[in-house]
Amino acid sequence: MAFIPVNEPLLNGNEKKYLCECIDTGWISSEGPFVKEFEQKMSASVGRKYGIAVSNGTAALEVAVQALGIGEGDEVIMPTFTIISCAMAVTKLGAIPVLVDSDIHTWNMNVEEIESKITPRTKVIMMVHLYGLPVEADKVLALAKKYNLKVIEDAAEMHGQTYKEKPCGRFGDISTFSFYPNKHITTGEGGMVVTDDKELAERCRMIRNLCFRNDIRYVHDEISDNYRFTNLQAAVGLAQLERLDEFVERKRAMGKYYTEHLRDIEGLILPIEKTDFADNIYWVYGIVLDEQVEADNKTVQKLLAEEGIGSRTFFWCMHEQPVYQKQGMFKEESYPNAEYLARKGFYIPSGLALTTEQMERVVEGVHKVLDKI
Repeated sequence: MAFIPVNEPLLNGNEKKYLCECIDTGWISSEGPFVKEFEQKMSASVGRKYGIAVSNGTAALEVAVQALGIGEGDEVIMPTFTIISCAMAVTKLGAIPVLVDSDIHTWNMNVEEIESKITPRTKVIMMVHLYGLPVEADKVLALAKKYNLKVIEDAAEMHGQTYKEKPCGRFGDISTFSFYPNKHITTGEGGMVVTDDKELAERCRMIRNLCFRNDIRYVHDEISDNYRFTNLQAAVGLAQLERLDEFVERKRAMGKYYTEHLRDIEGLILPIEKTDFADNIYWVYGIVLDEQVEADNKTVQKLLAEEGIGSRTFFWCMHEQPVYQKQGMFKEESYPNAEYLARKGFYIPSGLALTTEQMERVVEGVHKVLDKI
């Protein structure tokens, strides 16, 4: 019985054709023409003027934070329940992540907690969309306007998603994407920063490239890293972007199938199908164990693995990260909703290459495991 991985990308479009073009022409580095074309088409797809392709989603966040001039002692409000890349982009510059809890139903940051965390040192709100539903962006943008704050929108998981019929990736001062293999659009590794601000875009391009000065090469006024994106990656990205609408439809069909076949299992909390402002895009199909289930996510995942089914835990909370606790950060802070999601949440195979037969096996395995525990 073949193991069903938690994710397998779909690469049966023009990926091979465009990659062969890169090889045949010799354009494989960051100087290749596919890079600019991918930047233009990706940014246009979300209604942004400028796109800056970078090496991965973490790099996109780091470039965005540095481009906004965040530095020592500045505060950035963000969810505690997210990937560490969000906090790391802030702490690497000596700035301070200020955390908010999750909404237990959408799994996104609880926007009602943001205003109480704003201080004179607050410079940015990092709005991170998670797992398939967007954050209630209007409330975040209103707070940013009220307190003269910048907004970074982390849309890493939101390719093709909309908020009130406007594409995610167009909200706030700057937005970021990831193109990791489990995303709707993948380039293997890769990311992008998008913005409408010309000066901010130019600054992002400089930061992406070791902060080389435009007038004198190899002279640097600032320090950054090499975050460049290759023509090979862009070739794959273009082929993927051509099929984004198809991929979104496919993901929503997967979500519908799983919901229909898992809703009768006692003890499972399934993802919300829609909110007032968006239909779920099911970046992955997440499951949360109800309080009545004594087991944690790792126990269930181990049993699923024995059935040949891959799974992955949800994110671990920032305030509970050992690396930050060692630095004395987030002392005595508690965010109960996020802590619950981190311990009870996981996701099942959700990759775009998943077949109906594989989904049937996953459903059968989840039923079997939950009956057992």
